[in-house]
Amino acid sequence: MTFTLSSLPFDFAALEPHIDAQTMQIHHGKHHAAYVNNLNAALEGHANLQNQTIEDILRNINDVPEGIRMAVRNNGGGHANHTLFWSIMGPNGGGEPTGALAQAINSTFGDFNTFKQQMVDAGVKRFGSGWSWLIKDASGKLQVLSSANQDSPYMDGNTPIMGIDVWEHAYYLKYQNRRPDYLSAWWNTVNWHAVAANFEK
Repeated sequence: MTFTLSSLPFDFAALEPHIDAQTMQIHHGKHHAAYVNNLNAALEGHANLQNQTIEDILRNINDVPEGIRMAVRNNGGGHANHTLFWSIMGPNGGGEPTGALAQAINSTFGDFNTFKQQMVDAGVKRFGSGWSWLIKDASGKLQVLSSANQDSPYMDGNTPIMGIDVWEHAYYLKYQNRRPDYLSAWWNTVNWHAVAANFEK
């Protein structure tokens, strides 16, 4: 199986003014596409890996042959992380979650604003490139974490529910070095129906 770059579920300009069309175009069409191409190149000749889902490959990253493990870690992680990222954003986003997800956030973090601040802090304090995550751990409990580079929560036995990309390519054209401004604006793009579906799955 060859991994492919899926189309965005919305137009490049759909997230403006919070994320500009040029950033979306480059981020999806260049950065994510490169992860997919490099992942496929790394997996050539490894039919047992090519037939697995990206999630299963990442869950068992230590079983990937050492010679290609770092390439799969970086590019497979990049592919999985971005696929999730695009799916949880959309036009007319924002607000707060409802239903079971809202209840779980409130019982875990106290209230939505505390959760949101933890997500922002995880992204602001991530040195260099990486991600801020809401994950479900192996026991089903919600946690906020951050990871370096394109590392995926799957690699640590966790399941990502939502993630915020804090690589500079995600925001630099519009926000330059103002990562906190990007993180603040990003919440206006969240598709909570998609996040809730990840939570319930």
